[in-house]
Amino acid sequence: MPLKFNLIATDGNAKRGSVETAHGTFQTPAFMAVGTAATVKALTMDMVVDTGTEVILGNTYHLMLRPGGDLVEKMGGLHKFSGWQGPILTDSGGFQVMSLSDLTKMSEEGVQFTSHIDGGIKHFLTPEKSVQIQHQLDSNITMVLDECLRLPAPRDAVEKNVDMVTRWARRSRDAFVDRPGYGIFGIVQGADFVDLRARSAAALVDIGFDGYAIGGLAVGEPQSVMFDTIAATTPLLPADKPRYLMGVGTPLDILGAVERGIDMFDCVMPTRAGRTAQAFTERGTINLRNAKFREDRTILGDTGLTLAYIHHLVKADEILGAILLTQHNLKFYQSLMKNIRLAIEQGNFLEFKKKFTETYTGGGNG
Repeated sequence: MPLKFNLIATDGNAKRGSVETAHGTFQTPAFMAVGTAATVKALTMDMVVDTGTEVILGNTYHLMLRPGGDLVEKMGGLHKFSGWQGPILTDSGGFQVMSLSDLTKMSEEGVQFTSHIDGGIKHFLTPEKSVQIQHQLDSNITMVLDECLRLPAPRDAVEKNVDMVTRWARRSRDAFVDRPGYGIFGIVQGADFVDLRARSAAALVDIGFDGYAIGGLAVGEPQSVMFDTIAATTPLLPADKPRYLMGVGTPLDILGAVERGIDMFDCVMPTRAGRTAQAFTERGTINLRNAKFREDRTILGDTGLTLAYIHHLVKADEILGAILLTQHNLKFYQSLMKNIRLAIEQGNFLEFKKKFTETYTGGGNG
């Protein structure tokens, strides 16, 4: 049996479930901590576990370049190599097709990358090669290779993209080795064109995947466009399979996406914010560089430490500040997900969303 998705409760379109993998079970809706290069920046894996995180994300492109799929496989896979014992999802490298577009060359066969590390060595990534590397990494959830477009994009370019990544999805699925507790997700593209999203979703469902991601969002479009696209797409995807919104996002993005049927999320936001002196709180984000926290005796979360002390660490460029804020932010996100799951179980998700949003947007902490 591949991945198993268990649907525990629903509240409107919001779903509460769990995903069983060969390396344990994670609860949904789930937020995956981003560990691009086999590390969640600034934290040990024990610290990541302490945040309540159950599943992390790695990146095929970055791990292909350094240290390489062959080495990770030789070391026993990402779990043994990194010390993370829970489930791992690996992004295929498709996002880097967009984010490193100046260093890429696309073709029907695949994408050629000029290494961003040394600027000289060229790497050719095909759908089959991406799946092979993810197999070497021993990731529990493999993502198909696709191409993520920046929005807005002209319809003819989006239509061409949808048709090509559908062909890539078939090649990725054919290359994937089915085994117990592992699975492969297709990625729906189509920008903000509802009919093209429908075309992409129908083709992927016809191919048959263990889960389905919605890609090509959170790339500059207004939140309303993102939500409208999610609302139009999720009904086209099987309710008995996990639905994953890639690269999203803020706490309010997550709440709106859960309301529209999304089960899984990832975003660098909480960890990147921790490294740039930002802390998530129930009343919004605060910037610990701000001088007004110099004498603030408020305790940050469950750190047991005052905002004044963390402000001091930040101003002194002490690495401990980044560590504490990163761990705090992940705990905040995981606490949000836990409360979302509980609200769905209790049938009061929309009430919880309303109260959280009112408090979060009315804080004004600076």
